[in-house]
Amino acid sequence: MATEILMPALSPTMEEGTLAKWLVKEGDEVSSGDILAEIETDKATMEFEAVDEGTIGKILIEEGTEGVKVNTAIAVLLEEGESADDIDSAKSAPAADKGEEAKPAQAKSSDEGDNEGGRATPAEGKKQPEPDTSPDWPEGTEMKQQTVREALRDAMAEEMRRDEDVFLMGEEVAEYQGAYKITQGMLDEFGPKRVIDTPITEHGFAGIGVGAAFGGLRPIVEFMTFNFAMQAMDQIINSAAKTLYMSGGQMGAPMVFRGPNGAAARVGAQHSQDYAAWFMQIPGLKVAMPYSASDYKGLMKTAIRDPNPVIFLENEILYGRSFDVPDIEDYTVPFGKARIWREGSDVTIVSFGIGMTYALEAAEKLAEEGIEAEVIDLRTLRPMDTDTILKSVMKTNRCVTVEEGWPQGSVGGYISGVIMQEAFDYLDAPVITCTGKDVPMPYAANLEKHALVTTDEVIEAVKSVTYR
Repeated sequence: MATEILMPALSPTMEEGTLAKWLVKEGDEVSSGDILAEIETDKATMEFEAVDEGTIGKILIEEGTEGVKVNTAIAVLLEEGESADDIDSAKSAPAADKGEEAKPAQAKSSDEGDNEGGRATPAEGKKQPEPDTSPDWPEGTEMKQQTVREALRDAMAEEMRRDEDVFLMGEEVAEYQGAYKITQGMLDEFGPKRVIDTPITEHGFAGIGVGAAFGGLRPIVEFMTFNFAMQAMDQIINSAAKTLYMSGGQMGAPMVFRGPNGAAARVGAQHSQDYAAWFMQIPGLKVAMPYSASDYKGLMKTAIRDPNPVIFLENEILYGRSFDVPDIEDYTVPFGKARIWREGSDVTIVSFGIGMTYALEAAEKLAEEGIEAEVIDLRTLRPMDTDTILKSVMKTNRCVTVEEGWPQGSVGGYISGVIMQEAFDYLDAPVITCTGKDVPMPYAANLEKHALVTTDEVIEAVKSVTYR
């Protein structure tokens, strides 16, 4: 029976295209794999090939025709022994009778050569992402305003009241009540045995903390800045992160390493580095980098209870910012669950920590121009909720990542790789990673401003991937 050749979908979002050029004519014999025509979209020119052999009986859509809808019949293929007279019967036959012969021709990029199969069907054979979309707190929960500083203090104090094995140690955490006043009032409540001032020796007190965790306690080790944690890398990575695995599960390190991470304001290159991508690479560690006060509180409580060592990356600039925090007696946030701050359909913006400031500002400005961005806050980097990212990208078909760290080996680079592997066929543009500049942080205020990622750069990236 004569078979209709249908206008193929060259991407998951394609609805129509231009039939630019026929490479066969009526009466030509074709075999499976032969190139039939060139199809143009606003993104590319593609070739598509026959899936069956036969004779081109009739061309229904002339070359040069624009706006041809996907699955529109563009030609008729005749089997051996059939004539053009059979075309009318093919058109009147029900679709169910066409069987396998009614498949649309397979799309094939002009630069793919002659490899069999052409372009893959999106997500063919892959499990669809199923992120946890449950709310972080029940509807109708009473909210209160808190700074990030207050939320952190409350989280640690609540856990220390709940579990007497939890204690805090670090430089100036006790008598001075914290270099950033995070631990204000905690020495008075818990005493010097549980809120401990340490000497200026990160390698030493980090090692004491790891040993205490091995012994069954739950230390919170504060670094005045994570830049100083470089003195303690051996304790963090070789002792805390690896011992549970190397001991066959017999001995672990339930503890939290916390402190400000990344740029502050004119503190120089040695005090401004973002370690998110560094620690994210290490098996055995969990890594949190929140943005809002509610997430600082909920994730800190989860981190203290976790049986693994947790890197809790804070930001000095965010300490004084106020957010809504649910007024719940025991509020926690699970690791590995991203938060969608803003829903949109045109582009996905993924960020974490202070990078969310730029992402949300950019989204508001883009909305004024008719571009609706979906903004995702990762909250934790290890484990990372890639399902939420993938589900969003499958909807928006575009992604921009935002962070203050350096470009090479960035968190955004990892996210881009995941999207390429799991959702490549859904992309209508390359993933763009917005990062800090590839230089040590300058001390001068004007140069420091240029070294950091900006809202304008995020807007420019979004306009690039949306072709605006």
